[in-house]
Amino acid sequence: MKVVDDEIRAIVAETLAEQQRLQQDSIDAIVLKAVASVLASFGIEDDDRKEIRADFQHLRRWRKSVEQAQSYTFKAVITAIATGLMGAVWLGVKVVPGK
Repeated sequence: MKVVDDEIRAIVAETLAEQQRLQQDSIDAIVLKAVASVLASFGIEDDDRKEIRADFQHLRRWRKSVEQAQSYTFKAVITAIATGLMGAVWLGVKVVPGK
């Protein structure tokens, strides 16, 4: 009786695992079709993947260069302000002893 129960459990487990694999394959196919449909609605076909990837890489490089330029600009502005303040203090120090 124990052997029969174990065999039944094994068969049921195998059947459930196969059913889950089939469902996963079905879900994957549905998702792939939905994504392809959405991309097609934007005018993006499957053949355009390499070009789209290149476009995104270009946009990323552009964004990073703009961020770097903003960082340099911020540093330059801070340096100019600090230099101006130092010049004003220096000028004040030179004028005061002359009075």
